[in-house]
Amino acid sequence: MNASNVEIMDRIRSAVPGEVFDYQCLLGALVDYGNPRNKITQLLNTGLVVRIRKGLYCFGSSFRKTAPTREYLANLIYGPSYVSLDYALSYHGLIPENVATVTSVTPVRSAKFDTPFGNFSYRMLSGERYSCGANLIATGDVTFLIAGPEKALIDKVWVDKRFSGRNISDFETYLIEDLRIESDMLRDMNQGLLRAIASAYDSLKIHNLIKFLKQVKGGSRA
Repeated sequence: MNASNVEIMDRIRSAVPGEVFDYQCLLGALVDYGNPRNKITQLLNTGLVVRIRKGLYCFGSSFRKTAPTREYLANLIYGPSYVSLDYALSYHGLIPENVATVTSVTPVRSAKFDTPFGNFSYRMLSGERYSCGANLIATGDVTFLIAGPEKALIDKVWVDKRFSGRNISDFETYLIEDLRIESDMLRDMNQGLLRAIASAYDSLKIHNLIKFLKQVKGGSRA
C-alpha cells in the first residue's frame, strides 16, 4: 500500500465514526483532494473501501476495526425495514437452522440484494402490518431493528404461500414438523402481544395461528 493511500484512508478513518458510511460521508472526507470521485474509484478498485450496495460502503479489511453486523447492514441496505421472517426466527432460537440470507420486512416494494457480506431479502408488508412488533437491539457500537419472536412467527406464517392455514389442526404439522419449532417455545410466546400483532393483519390465517398457540399454551395440543 503506497503512502498516499495510507494518508487517504487515515483521513477517512478519522472522519467516519463507525464501520459503515454513505457516499456523501465518503465524499466529504475527501473534499480537499483533487477529483475526489476518482479517489473513491481507486479505493474501491484496491479494496481499501468496499461497496456494500450503491451509495453504501465500509472499510476494507486493512482498515476495519470490526466486521459489520449483518442485522445492522440489513437495516441500512434497504429501508425502512427491520429483520424478520426466517432469519429472525433463527436469531431468537425458534428454528434450529442457521439462515444464510438475512430476511427483512418493509412497507415498500420487495427487493433482494447480493453483497460482499451475503444476501439480503425484503418482503413487503402493508403499513399497519409493518408498524408493530419490532425491537431495537444494541450490540457493540451499533443498534438494529429486528422483529420479536411473536412478530417473526406471524410474518413467516403470513408470507408462506405454501401453507393455507385454513384449519387450526394444520398448524401442528406446519409449526412443529415443518418449521421444527419446539413446543415449549410456542408455549412461551406472549399471548397478549400475539393478539395485538394479529389485529393488524385482519387475516383468518393469522387468527387461526393465534387460536392454535392459545391451545398449545393451555396444553391441549403439542
